[in-house]
Amino acid sequence: MPRRRSPSPSSSTAPRNRTPQPVRVRQRTFGDFVKAFLAFVALAVLLVGVPAALAMTAGWPFPETFEPMEWLKQDISVSTFLGILTFVVWLAWAQFTACVLVEMKAALSGVGVPGRVPGAGPSQLLARQLVAALLLVGATAASFTPSLAQLGQTYDDNQRPTVAAAQQTPGLFAQQQEQAASTAAAVAEQASHTEATPAAATKQGDTKFYRIQPPEGRHHDSLWEIAERHLGDGRRYKEIFELNKDRVQPDGSRLSEASLIRPGWIMEMPGDARGGDLVEMPDDAPKVSPEVQQQISDYARTGDGDQAQGGDQAQGSGGAAHVDLPQQRPAPAPETGHADLRRPAPDQVATPAQDPSSFGLPEALLTAPLLAAGLLGALGHRRRQALWQSAFAGIGGRRGMEPPTPAGDALDVQDALLVGADPEGVRLLDRSLRGLAASLAAESRPLPTVYAAWMSNGDLHLQLAQPSGKPPSPWQLGQDQTFWMLARADAESYEDVDTAAPYPGLVSLGTMDDSRLLLNLESVPGIVSLSGREEDRAAVFASVAAELATNGWSDRMTITLVGFGEDLTALAPSRLRHLDGIEALIETMEAETRQRRGALGAAGHDSVLTGRTGPAQHTRWAPHLVLLAAEPSPEDATTLAELAADASRLGIGYLVGTGSGDLPGAAWEMEITGEGRLLAPLLGLELDAQLLPAAQRRAVVELFTDADPERSPDGPGTTPPFLVDISEQGRPAVYARLVGPYEIIGLETPDGERSALLHEALALLLLHREGVHPRVLSSALWPRGVTDDVRQALLDRLRDWLGTDPDGTPRLRTDDAGRLTLAKSVVSDLDVLRSLYHEATQGKGVDSRAVRGRLLTDALVLVRGPLLADRPEGRYRWLTHEIVDAQLPLLVADTGLALAEFHMEKNRAEKAIEALNAALRTAPADERLWNELLRATHALDDPQRLTALASDLVTRSGARGLPPRTEALLDELLPTWRDAVAAAG
Repeated sequence: MPRRRSPSPSSSTAPRNRTPQPVRVRQRTFGDFVKAFLAFVALAVLLVGVPAALAMTAGWPFPETFEPMEWLKQDISVSTFLGILTFVVWLAWAQFTACVLVEMKAALSGVGVPGRVPGAGPSQLLARQLVAALLLVGATAASFTPSLAQLGQTYDDNQRPTVAAAQQTPGLFAQQQEQAASTAAAVAEQASHTEATPAAATKQGDTKFYRIQPPEGRHHDSLWEIAERHLGDGRRYKEIFELNKDRVQPDGSRLSEASLIRPGWIMEMPGDARGGDLVEMPDDAPKVSPEVQQQISDYARTGDGDQAQGGDQAQGSGGAAHVDLPQQRPAPAPETGHADLRRPAPDQVATPAQDPSSFGLPEALLTAPLLAAGLLGALGHRRRQALWQSAFAGIGGRRGMEPPTPAGDALDVQDALLVGADPEGVRLLDRSLRGLAASLAAESRPLPTVYAAWMSNGDLHLQLAQPSGKPPSPWQLGQDQTFWMLARADAESYEDVDTAAPYPGLVSLGTMDDSRLLLNLESVPGIVSLSGREEDRAAVFASVAAELATNGWSDRMTITLVGFGEDLTALAPSRLRHLDGIEALIETMEAETRQRRGALGAAGHDSVLTGRTGPAQHTRWAPHLVLLAAEPSPEDATTLAELAADASRLGIGYLVGTGSGDLPGAAWEMEITGEGRLLAPLLGLELDAQLLPAAQRRAVVELFTDADPERSPDGPGTTPPFLVDISEQGRPAVYARLVGPYEIIGLETPDGERSALLHEALALLLLHREGVHPRVLSSALWPRGVTDDVRQALLDRLRDWLGTDPDGTPRLRTDDAGRLTLAKSVVSDLDVLRSLYHEATQGKGVDSRAVRGRLLTDALVLVRGPLLADRPEGRYRWLTHEIVDAQLPLLVADTGLALAEFHMEKNRAEKAIEALNAALRTAPADERLWNELLRATHALDDPQRLTALASDLVTRSGARGLPPRTEALLDELLPTWRDAVAAAG
């Protein structure tokens, strides 16, 4: 199905009973011409008169000969000073001339913001004012820059220079002026034949409109910048958003989020908007094309009764999302092997504005939120597993707690995962699907066969293989009987349910506009073939394999990789397996196909879907997905087609690569192009494909292999990433207390409005001394996205708040890679805690018992509770992706154990118990602390106290019972503990 074209504005069926009247064009006054003449005289004097006077009186600035050594040997005289002064004046003239050229070029070319001449602030401002005054009498003078657009306002507030420029007319060339004049005449003629109602004229008397401009270079327009230019305050962007929210734009889409605007859209502006880019209606004729003028006219109507009526209809439907389906062919019957994977409600969705500045991060992962969330969650789990195995000496003895810090491509990929991940979307998808399965099971209904899922604007649309009746509440029927839809608000009401994942084979393929397609590989009635160049196919295969291996909406599955991806098995060894060739694959799948057919027959199920809602849901019917990148021979392809004929019923899916595009037995055929487009005409698909290119795949694998606890004998590092000077001379300028309640010493408290945001940003930087990417920082603080100017404003405030060191260097810096780093004078108590423990166990404390005891005692005193104990609800959500929450309890436990050992060497059991109890306040679940506490208590030779401690441990362990090591230790220290605990309790 070819991509849907935006309807032409001229084909709109809306009633055209109101036409925008011409704008009031400010007439040039005598004062304007006086200003222009004076500006011309001033420019002539400065640009021509000054150099002429200098040349005649002081001569040219360049010497006749170039002999630096001879100049240095000459005596310093009055002529020398005059020569230096003359040279400085020549430099000032050259700088001013450059400013004039820059401003003139920007004015004549129509560029919104002129470039900056280095070090020429006042000079460039003067040049801008003179150029503006000179060109004020021109046709487009008011639209050169936002600054120039305001000049006329200072002259006379009662005469606003609202030059209409829904599309800017660059330059003052004759052809462009003629075009502007002809379009203005056409609009004026059209306006003369149309009569607006008095009510509408009254309402729109002060209404202005702005047309979103196309990007210049990599700069995209934003509501913040529009508000800043025309309302004087970027924070008023919310007013523009509220005026235009959910109104139909010329391309048929709607404004749903303040950060998502597109070129060509029209924005109604507040009545006090100013500037040369605005169209005021009704008034004099705007100098825009008739087509654009008609678009503005149509858009103006959407703000009247029509819009209110639409809102009433939406409200009357109970807030349920209504999906309008354009005329499309019906989906073929399931047995044909084809389906029309139609995008739900194509006319009701808008294309999100792409962030123009990715700062060099991999775009493939920035635009794959579900894949990034799965990889990030799996990576965090892997790192915590390595941390705990290291702490409990699971492999090769104690080895430290610091995972390796990524570098190069691996660091960029990790940042891209942090920025692009949408864990909330994964959570909602998982809960929605499991909730649907639980509701159907409660009604004794089978799970319907789902070909695909579309995620659009937070809503979930399931495309069924065939109509399956009315869905259980809160699900609703979508655009026809083969769509079940769940609104995001209803999905958020779902709780976790104890049921099997119903559709674990769903995997993202790509996006169409802002709708993301997830194909259910295990439901395809046969083989899915993927054609295209080998490297392009490999990127698709890697993306599919990585998401299936790490997604959060599956329980168990087997993913078999053939012809690629041996390194990908590091992502999920329990899910991914690699086979050497097609022969081994066929042998394996023949055996599994027989086994699954027999198991289904024995269980009395028609398919794995009915089995997943039955009593065996948690132990059987996990999908098996085969990803075959190597093109099979015709004989092997025939064998695979025979195996796949019944695969969808058995929960087995096949994705097979082919270079020719013609694969025998393929039920669904897709093609990946060199431009990253995924095409499937028979399925009605044309997507921006989700890819994992080779470089990003290698970097992802590197992250996982570095976090593998069995990777090498060294394992995690033992040296903290940032050591501080713990001597008296190392007192920091700024000290933040993160272990326990959050406090900052050495800085003034910011104002209440921004204090929480600045504190959170500083905490993130303190926990990442290696540096934080600006995109990572902004995505942590604003998970739903933020514009570049808001992010930059925060960084400026943060830099001002932190201040500078005595040598004048800022405490917030940017390294060569563009990452934000803190100066060594900004320290946290966590940095000090790590440094004290390291120095006590690997530094000075190794050779001095007294030093070791003092350092360990000082370290334990710093512990006041868990990390950021008083963090407000709803903030610091980025901590869920951090390993520090697991590191801190282990570090505190290690410190307490080391200090207890220090005291027990001198038989100071009470002191050891005191140290262990202090550590338990932060690490209450650490089994090692409890075991050492039992030993220290036993050393007191007080059976009653030991029995009380054992009873407390049994109570804490609850139904799980004591850990085996603790139980064995109690059997050794207090053989009668079971009877004593039973008697006590």
